[in-house]
Amino acid sequence: MTTIPSFTLNDGNQMPAFGFGTFQIPADSSTKAAVATALRLGYRHIDTAAAYFNEREVGQAIAESGIPRDQIWVTSKLWLQDYGFEAARTGVDTSLQKLGLNYIDLYLLHQPYGDVPGAWRALEAAQQAGKIRSIGISNVTPRLWAKFVPDFDVRPAVNQVEFNPYFQQQPLRALMASTQTMLEAWAPLGQGNPELFQEPVIQALATKYKKDAGQIILRFEYQSDVVVFPKSVHEARIASNQDIFDFALTDDEMVSMQALDKGHGRHDPDAPGVAERLLGVFDVHADQ
Repeated sequence: MTTIPSFTLNDGNQMPAFGFGTFQIPADSSTKAAVATALRLGYRHIDTAAAYFNEREVGQAIAESGIPRDQIWVTSKLWLQDYGFEAARTGVDTSLQKLGLNYIDLYLLHQPYGDVPGAWRALEAAQQAGKIRSIGISNVTPRLWAKFVPDFDVRPAVNQVEFNPYFQQQPLRALMASTQTMLEAWAPLGQGNPELFQEPVIQALATKYKKDAGQIILRFEYQSDVVVFPKSVHEARIASNQDIFDFALTDDEMVSMQALDKGHGRHDPDAPGVAERLLGVFDVHADQ
């Protein structure tokens, strides 16, 4: 079984550097089955969210795994409907109830819009109460960072954003270094972008190390001190995704991967109308 290394967050907590994502896995027993498979194969970091509508199945898989609770890192996220201090307090409790847990290891503000300050204060209070171990943010760009983060009493432990070789978030990472905030990658494989997978440098490294293109990409991200949690519902892919700890890219190879950066991604949190569109997409209260 693969031993997963950890990164130390700015609050001192140790978070597994590699995990399992559940975005867009339906709550029709598919999430429960996929998480159970991941845990059986050695994963100890599971990422979910209120707006994924599968927190219950994540919790069921954890409860039935037989693995001690303190050996599994669980991340969830608060949706925009529950921003503001009182609403966010209720949202945290709802996530705990759905997951069937006494605490959540990492809880994020899923989107940086609306009453972010009030929601953040609620996360700080929940952390003080022992309901959450680490608190963080998601989809926060340099502009949104400057708008909100300097006024937070507690530094975000994590910022979960789009990250892959085509979008390496260099300006944001420079800003996050001031607070030692860890970057977590959503879409670490570029959402399966075939152009990325066929990049000559990635193909050459895959041949050299006898790995597939996805494993090369994930290894690059791990060596870039980025937390990754690819998603799959297929056991073979769940197993192979974490098979990245038996080799290392050289400094020159890392530079060649860094050269793939295009400086932009598929999602722009700063674009006009994003907040309004997202608020209309999910009704997390319909799942309660």
